[in-house]
Amino acid sequence: MAKSPKSLTKQELTFLKQYLNNASPTGHEASGQRLWLDYIKPYIDEHYVDNYGTVVGVINPEAEYKVVIEAHADEISWFVHYISEEGYIYVTRNGGADHQIAPSKRVNIHTPKGIVKAIFGWPAIHTRKDEKEETPTLKNIFLDCGCNSKKEVQALGIHVGCVITYEDEFMELNEKYYVGRALDNRVGGFMIAQVAKMLKDQKKKLPYGLYIVNAVQEEVGLRGAEMIAERIKPHVAIITDVCHDTTTPMIDKQVHGEYKCGEGPVLVYAPAVHNNLLNLIIKTAEKHKIPFQREASSRATGTDTDAFAYSNEGVVSTLISLPLKYMHTTVESIHKEDVNHVIKLIYETLLNIKNNQDFRYLK
Repeated sequence: MAKSPKSLTKQELTFLKQYLNNASPTGHEASGQRLWLDYIKPYIDEHYVDNYGTVVGVINPEAEYKVVIEAHADEISWFVHYISEEGYIYVTRNGGADHQIAPSKRVNIHTPKGIVKAIFGWPAIHTRKDEKEETPTLKNIFLDCGCNSKKEVQALGIHVGCVITYEDEFMELNEKYYVGRALDNRVGGFMIAQVAKMLKDQKKKLPYGLYIVNAVQEEVGLRGAEMIAERIKPHVAIITDVCHDTTTPMIDKQVHGEYKCGEGPVLVYAPAVHNNLLNLIIKTAEKHKIPFQREASSRATGTDTDAFAYSNEGVVSTLISLPLKYMHTTVESIHKEDVNHVIKLIYETLLNIKNNQDFRYLK
């Protein structure tokens, strides 16, 4: 394995923790976007925010040739769906929240009056004696906020449509892993912000306009990317997101492929991925001895890459994925070295892109 890039500074790690611990559920990303924008402001020339909250930091805004590096800012969550007369709260998904991990979790209900604490209750094991035990489903999981009636719940400011997020916080594991909720994909926002910081720190002058994009609403259909791609009209887009570490128990590598935390970024082959840009990234990785893995994606990547690639009559796009364990849980886990290698790979690739570079298949 190649030597890992330098560790995060105290300032960088502080921002990462703050950014991950902050709640930014789909459709309600504003607080996280403010944190992210405040962090990148020293490293960009200007910025703007679109109608739904996607934030774009721009370097060289006057340049005609435009390159995007992008991540998505939103996290999965729940909506309040129904409040029973007894004061129990039933939920529906906002994005791909996992009903099986919900029981016994502590949550924050985001109301107009502020945060209300609650828990996902579950019957004690002593009471579950039937031959066929009932398992958690979207129909039977429920929240308890300590109220005895619907009226008492509503008095706290809770109403149908309030968003619910888990309260689990960032931690480090065995000095190798970062662990927390919403690493999918706020760690992507962190990584592209670090690329902007590196360009500034190293005093690099790019021959094109660079658009650092932290998009909203990926978890419900790549919607933020769809909107911002039409506004920017880029020539090139490099997307970063997470993918599965398939070496953990209960995952079939024959079905899902083999990718492992600590073995480097995952480069994706897919119809939406432009082969010439992918080849440039591979050559860059090999030149700088950055380890990488390969993934084949059948019809779609399932990431914002698809939204950018098929916009504006076709945008030269690619995907650099970060291996992650336990996606859409409160203990999503990523390897520190992989984070550094993704940052380094994007940074070096940007330095290899020329002004008005022609990526066409046939020239």
